[in-house]
Amino acid sequence: MKYMLIAGEASGDLHASHLIKWIKEFDSEAEFRFFGGDLMAAEARRKPELHYDMMNVMGFSEVLRKLPVLASNLRRARRLIREYRPDALILVDYPGFNLTLAKFTHKLGVPVHYFISPKVWAWKEYRVKSIKKYVDRMYSILPFEVQFYKKHGYDVTYVGNPSVQEVAHYLGHLPPRKHFVERQDLDESRPIIALLPGSRRGEIRNNLPLMIEAAKRFPEFQYVVGAAPAVGEKFYREVAQDPGLKLVFGCTPTLLKYSQAAVVTSGTATLETALIGTPQVVVYRANGMAISYKIMEKLLKVKYVSLPNLIVGNEIVPELLVHKCTVDSIARELSPLLQPSPRRDFQLSGYRNMQRRLGTYVAAEYAAELIVDSLRK
Repeated sequence: MKYMLIAGEASGDLHASHLIKWIKEFDSEAEFRFFGGDLMAAEARRKPELHYDMMNVMGFSEVLRKLPVLASNLRRARRLIREYRPDALILVDYPGFNLTLAKFTHKLGVPVHYFISPKVWAWKEYRVKSIKKYVDRMYSILPFEVQFYKKHGYDVTYVGNPSVQEVAHYLGHLPPRKHFVERQDLDESRPIIALLPGSRRGEIRNNLPLMIEAAKRFPEFQYVVGAAPAVGEKFYREVAQDPGLKLVFGCTPTLLKYSQAAVVTSGTATLETALIGTPQVVVYRANGMAISYKIMEKLLKVKYVSLPNLIVGNEIVPELLVHKCTVDSIARELSPLLQPSPRRDFQLSGYRNMQRRLGTYVAAEYAAELIVDSLRK
């Protein structure tokens, strides 16, 4: 059968590549066309029709500037669907583009499958109407989404969370701590505070300086930045203005495993940190104005923003957002996590609860099996 996949950013490329791998297991004659990246290309053994580098935009102003490019990408996707006539269109997150394409594809009579739901439970809840109308099957990677969609009269399938298997793989291939610190030129005698300032330059610029100043409050520890592979070392050093800054590339899970605690910018990294079992403080500094926080409170439809808290339904990790994210508040929340304490024990107990709720499904395998089975029926 013929499959077309759309992934608009690096994380989507990763998850979609696993999906392609498992579709090939269940359908030996599978053919693929896709918008995505190098990981999908390696699994599909062909180049993307469009690389996600041409698709990934962030923020209202950037979207406005790139509207002509986005419109061109959408026309290109529609043309490919008409010409290729896939047996299924598989969308991976990236909601603005993908939901528009779902409407077009649904009208052609091509089944639309969605792997990794847009975060409509957090904001833009109105998008549920489009999902119900144009998406034939939704595969969720967060267990609480099932109940959310059920409230809207739409059945989705929880297939497990990809991070569970990815982290388990990393943990099964860790180098010894001694080798890690030697390779990264770290001080073997000092415990580590991991700093994860995000993967986007704006996030790094807003959060990294505060993280560093808070970590400096604990001189007996060394602080190390888990750097994003797409961001160069020069940028980190310009932002940090810290001559002794230690950066590690390509081994963030190892850094987290061998850290006493971490300060993590809100995002998927908070879930990965929890799965690894490292106590953390979650931060997100934007403009830092109280008015920004008030606007965010009105827009968000959920009580928490970090995935561990959302999955458990309780504040197991502290969240310091916008103007509440300061050097003092980060240091205050970090302090009890750096030593045996009730706060540290509470967080680790919450992690175990989170793991139970996520389960042990292999998300891409389960989703691929369901997609292939639905087409055969």
